[in-house]
Formats: sequence, structure tokens, C-alpha cells
Amino acid sequence: MPFQFRYKLRLRVHLWLAAVLMSGVATAQTEQVLSLDKAVAAALSANPSLASINARAKALAEIPRQVAALPDPILSVNMVNLPLDSFSLTQEGMTQFQLGIAQALPYPGKLALRGQTAKHEAGAAEADVAEKRLQLVRDVKTVWWNLFYLDRALEVIARNQVLLAQFVNVAETRYTVGRGLQQDILLAQLELSKLSDSAIRVENMRENEVVRLNMLMDYPAAETIQMPVSVNQTLSVLHKVERLQQLAKTARPRLTAQTERLGAARSRVDLAKKDYAPDFKVGAMYGQRSGSNPDGSSRADFGSILFSMNLPLYTSSKQDRSVDQRNAEWLRKKYQLHDQRNQVALQVQQAVTDYRRSRERTQLFQQEIIPQARQTVDAMLAGYQVSKVDFLSLIRAQTTLYDYETQYWKALSTANQALARLVAAVGEETVYE
Repeated sequence: MPFQFRYKLRLRVHLWLAAVLMSGVATAQTEQVLSLDKAVAAALSANPSLASINARAKALAEIPRQVAALPDPILSVNMVNLPLDSFSLTQEGMTQFQLGIAQALPYPGKLALRGQTAKHEAGAAEADVAEKRLQLVRDVKTVWWNLFYLDRALEVIARNQVLLAQFVNVAETRYTVGRGLQQDILLAQLELSKLSDSAIRVENMRENEVVRLNMLMDYPAAETIQMPVSVNQTLSVLHKVERLQQLAKTARPRLTAQTERLGAARSRVDLAKKDYAPDFKVGAMYGQRSGSNPDGSSRADFGSILFSMNLPLYTSSKQDRSVDQRNAEWLRKKYQLHDQRNQVALQVQQAVTDYRRSRERTQLFQQEIIPQARQTVDAMLAGYQVSKVDFLSLIRAQTTLYDYETQYWKALSTANQALARLVAAVGEETVYE
């Protein structure tokens, strides 16, 4: 019959799609899978953004010793009082060949403050690297758990396609013997088509997440990623939020970096105040003369000692303004640190709230909702076989179970993503009781 032929053809297509999804799971079991630890390690070792900021920190670490060192001495070679009519070195008594050396000497304390400022900036850059590592690990974990959830969703879809196909067989048998309705078969066929549509959408989402994770690990965008089919589903109890907030104040690299920048701003204020004092320059000069005196004796060579200093006479328009500028910059860094402390506290609070709520939902689905939904499906299937339950109610029960199983994996993924954000917000892994 035409209807039965079309139905059987579509059913085979649905079963084939389910088989493909299930075979993907089997492939993940046999091929090398990308565990969470492997993904994190790959990103930390190869991510170009992290490598860039790390190189910047290394560059800044070389600055403190440079700026704290004295300026290079200046060597001078001069020809003084050379007569232009003859260019003779012996014609005039003041003609001389000079060799000198001079050294600039900043006012005491300036070099140390410059080195201290650079050391604070280097410390901030080092903390920026640690912060970037935390963010990278958080992003990798977030995408990895998204992928794990999407794989479990595809697995649930495939399993439900097989179960719905079994329901169709029951409905077809009842229809053949005159105890069922044709609309039951059509309804089941519609639900199978909806599951196929869900599988296409989830597979598309998975492909996008694969590209994101490959980018974080510096892999080719089209690199295939095989996820594990099982993970530790235990969600431990966190420390009290007050303890986590306190821990974040000392462990979060973002706050450490801002504290270092505040220290650098303070050093710049002190250095600006030092500019009220002059800098110095000292040197020595040796002048060699040629020729002889009228009495026949050789002309004596000359020696000179040099000393100079700048005169800070325009303090109202220069040094005063510089000190005010540096004080304003210091206040800006101070307020930024206060603001960032508030932001970190907010991040910790939000991550703790999200984790606890997702953990509660996970336990509720695992211990109560899903077992009850499965019992409901089993009871309705038995009732349908003896004509005590209509097929629509059976389909709805199975669809509800599918939704709950998908929500469970989503809640588990969300909890672990919240945990990743919490670790990044606190700055340490020790967030459990």
C-alpha cells in the first residue's frame, strides 16, 4: 500500500540517522578522545594570545635594570683654537688636542625610583600573564563542556529515535490487527522527524564549538575532536562564599596586577617630587699642546675638571604641574583597584550562585525527575499495549523524558562551566570544602 511504503521508507531513514549518531559515539570510544586536561594543556602550550602577552612580560622584565643604571658616559675628542690661516698645531700657544670624558649623575634616589617603577610594571605584566592563563583555561573548559553536552544531547536523540521506532512497531502491529489508529503511526512519524531536525541543529552547534575549541588550542579549524562518552558527574560542595571572596583578594592575578600598577603610580609621584632637585654632570678634560715656548721649552699640557647642573627655576609651570599630574594618575589607579575588587567579588558571587543552582538541578534530575519520567514511560507503554493509554499520551511521556535527559546534561555542563568561572574569578583551584 502507498502509505505503508512511504512510512516504512521514512522509518528506515530515521533508523539510519540514529545509527549514524550512535556510531559516532562508538567511534569516540575507540579513537583517542580529547579529555579536559588534554585540552587545557594544549591551549596553555600553544595559544598565540597567551604567548604574545607572555613575551610582553619578558620584555618588561628586562627594563628595571636598564632604567636604574647610570647614563652612558660621554667621550669627547676636540681640536681647540686651531688657526685657520695655517692649520698649524704649533703656531698658537692655545692650540690643543683635547680628550675628555663626562658622566651625567641624576639626583640621588631618582635612578632607584625609576627602577622601582619599572619593576612594578614588570610585576603587573607577569600578573597579566597569570590572569590570561586563568581566562584561557576558563574559556577552554566552557567550550569543552558545551561540546560534551552537545554530544550527550545527540546520544539522547539517537536513543529516543530508536525507542520511538519501537513505539511505531507497536502502533503498526495494533493498526494491522484493527486495534490501533493510523493517526498513531503518523504522530510517531512526526515525532521522529522532529528528532531528526533537533539532531541537525545540535550537530551544527557542535561544529561551531569544535571550531572555537580548535582556535583556543591553535589547532586547524577543521580538526576533528572526539569527546569522551563519560565523565565524573560528581559536583562537590563549595567553600562558603565569604571565604572565596577573601581568597580572591590575595590570589586573583587581576588584582595583583592592578596593585602593582598602583605601586608604579606611587613611584612616579615620588620621582616627580625628586625633579625639584637638580641633576649633575661631572667630567675631566686633557688638552695636549704641540710646539715650544719662546725660551725653547715644550709647551705644558692642560687639564680641566668639569661640573654642571640644571637649575629648576620654573617649578610653578613644570615640576608643580608634573606632581599634580602624577597624583591624579595615582588616584585613578587607586579607584580602578577598588572597582576591580568589586568586579571580582561580583564574579565570585555570580559563579557560586550559578554553580549551586545547577548542582541542585542536576541532583533533582538525576535522583527524582528522570527516574520518575522513565517509570511513567514504562507504565504508559504497558497501558497502551492493553488499550488503557492513548498513543498521544505515550508519545508525550517519551518526549518529556527526552527533554529531562537533555536538561540533565545541560545542567551538569552549566555547573562545570560555573565552576570554571569560579576558579578563574578566585584565582585558585581550591574552591571546595
